[in-house]
Amino acid sequence: MKAVIGRGIVLTFLFIAIAAVYIYFLLGLPLEESWFAFYELQFADVPLGWWILNTILLLAWGIASWTRFLGSTKEKAIEQKLTDLIDSEKDADMNMKFSPRMNRAIGSLSTVIHTQRKSLQRIIDERAEEQDKLIQERIVQERQRLARELHDSVSQQLFAASMLLSAITESNEDAVEQKPLLQVERIVQQAQLEMRALLLHLRPAALNNKSLSEGLEELLVELREKVLFDIRFRLEEVTLSKGAEDHLFRIAQETLSNTLRHAQATVVDVLFVERDGLAIFRVQDNGVGFKDSDGKGGSYGLQNVKERAIEIGGTCKIVSVPSQGTIVEVKLPARKGDEPNDQDSVSG
Repeated sequence: MKAVIGRGIVLTFLFIAIAAVYIYFLLGLPLEESWFAFYELQFADVPLGWWILNTILLLAWGIASWTRFLGSTKEKAIEQKLTDLIDSEKDADMNMKFSPRMNRAIGSLSTVIHTQRKSLQRIIDERAEEQDKLIQERIVQERQRLARELHDSVSQQLFAASMLLSAITESNEDAVEQKPLLQVERIVQQAQLEMRALLLHLRPAALNNKSLSEGLEELLVELREKVLFDIRFRLEEVTLSKGAEDHLFRIAQETLSNTLRHAQATVVDVLFVERDGLAIFRVQDNGVGFKDSDGKGGSYGLQNVKERAIEIGGTCKIVSVPSQGTIVEVKLPARKGDEPNDQDSVSG
């Protein structure tokens, strides 16, 4: 409003000065008395001077209000366009109803905003990835620390207790006293298996630049030295993506952990081969097995195995027969072409 008043006053004085100059030079009224003619001449009982003055005031204030309206409209249009630039993911529309100079300025601003937004998004994504990587590294370090502490303390104590109980039961010939001791010995042995399964679970899933077959062989050789049952394996070099290898290695850990806890097996066979363009991983034991109605088929561990197999584009088949054992088999496409068919069936 202040701008309109100021502009109106300025235009009023400007138009009065212009009218006075024109009248002075064009009509030849150099004498002061001659100016009274504008008061004496009347139209509709109103002096001519008042008509001229009112016309000047109307024009001045009309132009002031009109320019203010145009400026306000333009400001709103520019404000709306800038708001659209901030809110929109797209560049500015260059067919805007502004002057070419304004269009170029808004176009340049749009490019800067778009570029800065992309840069910020990239920085945020990189920061989130680095944070996730740091969290994963800390998780792996913590898992390794827990595994070392459990192995060096609880696992060793359980082993010592198991050996002590075995020596006591062997030296004690009293059947009445041997029965509870044998029960305690079985409990300690089961606790040992649970501890080994937990240590296996805490083992990092990263292969540390090893191939999957090399990582599996190292895992199985280490595990074979710590368990009472026989572990047999056949491993081939199969080309898979890094993500698929890591998932399959975790599937192997999960499956072997379940076998240690629940199977009560004497023999476990592990197979990892490629047939007809498919990578096949299988764990088979001769343990107690289970029925689907037992609830073990849908246990958390086996459910994880199924979900991981799906995540890498594979399929998971779990077959278990009570008192005969369990088979867990995962198949997924290998990265290289089909190999010649092997007459030795691997799906048995």
